[in-house]
Amino acid sequence: MKKVKITVLRKTLQEDLAREYGVAGLAKCPMLTEGQVFYADYAKPDGLCDEAWKAVYQYVFALAHGVKEPFYYCDWIADGGVAICSCNDGLRPVIFRLEATDIPATIDYTPVSEP
Repeated sequence: MKKVKITVLRKTLQEDLAREYGVAGLAKCPMLTEGQVFYADYAKPDGLCDEAWKAVYQYVFALAHGVKEPFYYCDWIADGGVAICSCNDGLRPVIFRLEATDIPATIDYTPVSEP
C-alpha cells in the first residue's frame, strides 16, 4: 500500500444557495486552505475534516492499493492515478486533487498489553 497525496485545489461558496439556505455571514470553508496538502493511506490524516474524508476515502483506498487506470469508464479524469473530488458540503464545497504516490504506507500498530 502507498500513500495518497491530497491537495486542496479550491474552496468554493455557492452564493445563491448560501443566501437562501445558509446562516447569515456563511463564508467559504474555514478549516482548510487552498494549496494545503495531506498524505493518507488507510486512515484520515490529522487536520482533514471528517466530512471531506467521508467523501474521498474510497478513492484514497483505491489509489493507495495501486489503481492506475482512470476511474469509471475513462469519462471523468484524463489521467490514471488521479481523482478530483469535493467534500459533502453543498453550500461551500472544497475541491481536492487525489494522486497516487510511491511513498510506502506505514501502519500505526501499537499492541495492547494484556493485564
